[in-house]
Amino acid sequence: MKILALCLGAAVLLTACGGGGAAVPSPVQSSSAAPPSSASTPSPQPSQPVATESNPPGDIPDNQAFVAFQGAGFSVKVPEGWARTVTGTTTSFTDKLNRVEVTPSATSAAPTVGTAATAVAAELGRSVPRFAMGKVSEVSRAAGKVVLVTYQGDSAQDPVTGKVVRDAFERYLFYRGGKQVALTLIGPVNADNVDPWKTVSDSFRWA
Repeated sequence: MKILALCLGAAVLLTACGGGGAAVPSPVQSSSAAPPSSASTPSPQPSQPVATESNPPGDIPDNQAFVAFQGAGFSVKVPEGWARTVTGTTTSFTDKLNRVEVTPSATSAAPTVGTAATAVAAELGRSVPRFAMGKVSEVSRAAGKVVLVTYQGDSAQDPVTGKVVRDAFERYLFYRGGKQVALTLIGPVNADNVDPWKTVSDSFRWA
């Protein structure tokens, strides 16, 4: 009996010393997915600035050459190399955004500042898109006194780009002996064409 009690006590002691420890938790496995990057997508780089043109659109080059155009009873210098077209009684010379028009007609009286401000303005208001009257004055050219009408209007729509340009007009009304020649110089508003337009308008001569 005493031996049995000793054996039971030894068994209890062995259990307490050997197997009763708490289990060590296994380490938590980290996720294989990488955390989202905090770096944002780089912004697109700005495009390179457009190169500045040597002349603004519509400026006629300083080295532009001029040749004489012979009409019926008159002559006038026009820019060399410009495309020539004839529509009715009007002969036009065109290059890019600029145009020179020469229109002879018969009339019983010389134009004046007053008649140009009424009759001519009414005609232009019907034919020029978004017509805006400018100034009517009498100026001196090599051929003598001439009535000058300035105004603005929209160009025809470009068939390729679809663009419409705001144009400035100078219309010179030359008259002699029942014949009038309307010399119209056309280019974009703000184009620096003072010198070439002066060359053309000052070159007009009656034959």
